[in-house]
Amino acid sequence: ARKFWASVGVVTQEIQDIVGSPIVKEAIINNSDVVMLLDQSKFRERFDEIKATLGLTDVDCKKIFTINRLENKEGRSFFREVFIRRGSVGAVFGVEEPRECYMTYTTERAEKEALKLYKRELKCDHQHAIEAYCRDWNLSGITKSLAFAQKVNQTQHVLNLKTKTEM
Repeated sequence: ARKFWASVGVVTQEIQDIVGSPIVKEAIINNSDVVMLLDQSKFRERFDEIKATLGLTDVDCKKIFTINRLENKEGRSFFREVFIRRGSVGAVFGVEEPRECYMTYTTERAEKEALKLYKRELKCDHQHAIEAYCRDWNLSGITKSLAFAQKVNQTQHVLNLKTKTEM
């Protein structure tokens, strides 16, 4: 893969997936120039093993334990934070996902049901249902995805919200 400038990635929710096998652990750690970590607060008590395995510094660890903990959300769109280290330099970044992307990949049952309702009622494909759903979500003034989905599911109809200029 290196001859073609490709990268291989490992994604896991459990560090044991990596450290459980000495061969896998060494192959991943020795060939990984980029490390990305989401919120690690549930591993705080046993983070020393993760720190050693990934070669994290004390400064990296301090940054990692600020993920989604800072009061920096006021007046901003919803975002999650991720720690990314490339080479020896690491930082925490906010990742904001467009609503259309979120609705493409959500696994939340109420959101999926609301989107199915849009697709069925508008008699359209998945992409157009997402576009209509997100247009209404934006116009609704509701910021949380689940709250909007619950409103759609409660009414059992496409909302077809209009802007002030369309009224």
